[in-house]
Amino acid sequence: MKTITILLVEDHTIVREGFRKMLELETGLEVVGEAQNGREGIALAEKLKPAVILMDVAMPLLNGLEATRQILKNLPAAKIIMLSAHSDYAYVQNAIEAGAAGFLLKQTSTHDVCRAIREVAAGKTFFSPAIARQLHHQKTVNREGLAGKQSVQLTSREMEVLQLIAEGKANKETASELGIAIKTVEKHREHLMQKLNIHDTASLTRYAISAGIIESSVQLTIV
Repeated sequence: MKTITILLVEDHTIVREGFRKMLELETGLEVVGEAQNGREGIALAEKLKPAVILMDVAMPLLNGLEATRQILKNLPAAKIIMLSAHSDYAYVQNAIEAGAAGFLLKQTSTHDVCRAIREVAAGKTFFSPAIARQLHHQKTVNREGLAGKQSVQLTSREMEVLQLIAEGKANKETASELGIAIKTVEKHREHLMQKLNIHDTASLTRYAISAGIIESSVQLTIV
């Protein structure tokens, strides 16, 4: 059996180490790299080309959703499983729209994590049991014509700017982080507010939290 290579992208060291130690005990699975944010994850994915990537949803600097989009743009054959402590439907929907092949809750059993990796590596999809039930329910709701609003489509750059704004970065800091002009940041910020129909930073932050772009503990100064 061919060994399945795995890249772990998770900002919490203790969680990342836990996954690595768990996977090291499994025959046929090999962790070939670890990253602590989305930017590092993109770089390592391109360098290592792992069979499967376990990607946390909420991470600093660049979240897992946007990292997934960017990885799949350059490596369309990549298989990515999203990790989250939250089962909110918005998180799952955004992960699927980003191109993820699976979604696991961090409290998922070792058996299901390993099964998910093998299934996804084989070209299938896999969701934690609780997530699978939620998706089934949502499909039923959609068929009955009770579906909610379609999610707003943001560009990759808009997603990056949104995250940095929500993390409390000023326009100058955001421009420096992304290597773009301050005026360009201001334009992206303007477009974000128009698309989302949100007109203040506090509401942008709440939106970013609800969409899983940042964790609620990241931004403490805005209420």
